[in-house]
Amino acid sequence: MLGKALSALASRAVHRAWGVAQRAGALSAEHPGPHAFRRIGTGTRLAFPQGTIFGAPWIELGDHCVIGQDVTLTAGMLPGLDLGPEPVLRLGDGVVLGRGSHVVAETRVRIGDEVFCGPYVYITSTNHSYDDPERPVGKQWPRTEPVEIGAGSWLGAGAVVLPGARLGRNVVVAAGAVVRGEVPDHAVVAGAPARVVRRLDPETGWQPPLRTPPPVPVPEGVTPGELLALTDPPGREHRGGARGADSGTSGPPGGGTGEG
Repeated sequence: MLGKALSALASRAVHRAWGVAQRAGALSAEHPGPHAFRRIGTGTRLAFPQGTIFGAPWIELGDHCVIGQDVTLTAGMLPGLDLGPEPVLRLGDGVVLGRGSHVVAETRVRIGDEVFCGPYVYITSTNHSYDDPERPVGKQWPRTEPVEIGAGSWLGAGAVVLPGARLGRNVVVAAGAVVRGEVPDHAVVAGAPARVVRRLDPETGWQPPLRTPPPVPVPEGVTPGELLALTDPPGREHRGGARGADSGTSGPPGGGTGEG
């Protein structure tokens, strides 16, 4: 019994210490840590622990960006290079990069406002060359091309955006897709290599048509308890639902942050 009690105390202590480290290690405009970013916008936060970061003086982060844990942000091929007067990597306002994502910018990468990326997305302006059959691929000089991702786009988990890709506005990239070349506005792409599987026609709407109806927005003033009551199957009483309905709280159900 004593051993179990000590183990429980140790577990709580470790989690408490980790929580303190996460709060202290997060980066923001007020607390940039060791990185001299060209800009960190108001309300932007990089969760701790961060992934690899170098070339920070050539990295601009817009306002209210959410950068998840273990996200790599690099500008230039190697640390310590002088990359000139212009930013190399620029994130617009409200960009979300999911946990474990990588943005590797050896040349210009631009991510527009309110682009949301799921976990483990990989965006790169550099690709390996294999012109010389006698040399290892990893030792051959790479090819680089600028990358642009239009505002309002969504990149699913594990998506890869290759050098030279130019995504339009409000593009949806399916999970695991590998994107190169140009993608028009309001398109859905999937596959490896990615191809357009759905587009918005100004006259006829989405083609092929969407298979599910659009979601109904939650009315203003609905409490968490009332929302849970709407989502529960008929005849099933949600445990604690009545208490939630009477509480008068206006926060999201379950106290979620909405970052997912």
